[in-house]
Amino acid sequence: MVVAPLCSGSSANSTFIGNRDGGVLIDVGCSYKKLCEYLSLCGLELTAVKAVLITHEHADHVKGLFQFTKRNTVPVFASRGTCNALLEKGLVYDSDKLFDISGGGVEDYCDFSVKAFDTPHDSAQSVGFAITLPNGYKIAYFTDLGEITAEVREATLGADFAFIESNYDPELLRNNRKYPGFTKERIRSRYGHLSNVDSADYILKLVEGGATRIMLAHLSRENNTPQTAFTHTANALTAAGLRHNRDYTLDIANAQTIGKYIAV
Repeated sequence: MVVAPLCSGSSANSTFIGNRDGGVLIDVGCSYKKLCEYLSLCGLELTAVKAVLITHEHADHVKGLFQFTKRNTVPVFASRGTCNALLEKGLVYDSDKLFDISGGGVEDYCDFSVKAFDTPHDSAQSVGFAITLPNGYKIAYFTDLGEITAEVREATLGADFAFIESNYDPELLRNNRKYPGFTKERIRSRYGHLSNVDSADYILKLVEGGATRIMLAHLSRENNTPQTAFTHTANALTAAGLRHNRDYTLDIANAQTIGKYIAV
């Protein structure tokens, strides 16, 4: 079983979780052509995708969804609010392939359980996913959220693997002259994104709760760098007496995959 971030960041987001025999694709934020290329780089075929999970309807998460649903019969699962938004905006080719995840059914297509949980974001009904493998190993997948709510904590604490947003560096955002004030406020709001500070604070709780694999994701192209995000989190954990590659591993999801994935 692998976690393979195909693309992650401001422009496009998509991650495969599973193996060559089957798994789920979380979001289709890149073009259909790029999706096929990225899967191939990771040694995977498109036929391995047995179900698609959508976090929310923003373009960087669904850009390739229409073409994907046009060319494949794979079911797509999302929250009720996101399902409605996808239909209203014409972002799926065939509505018969779209299902409300609260009704279950993902387990019919893959060898693990999936539970969606609400995340605070400026979309119709953004969600994260708690995925539990047959051996009990738990993966918490949550990006695009402005704060860690009680529901997020309940769904993610105790995970073995956390795929978590570390979107922006507060100083870089504050000094970004390209962004108007209202955009900066939107990013910093409780319906925006997690900063490196927010993410590191919660990652400490996750590691103390048993998480051993951390992947930082959805880094802003304009307001963050991989090194900044990595260093901030690593320093916070080191200050708490935790050692990298002993107590935990820390990786960054690339904007475009180089074929790297993590076996779990």
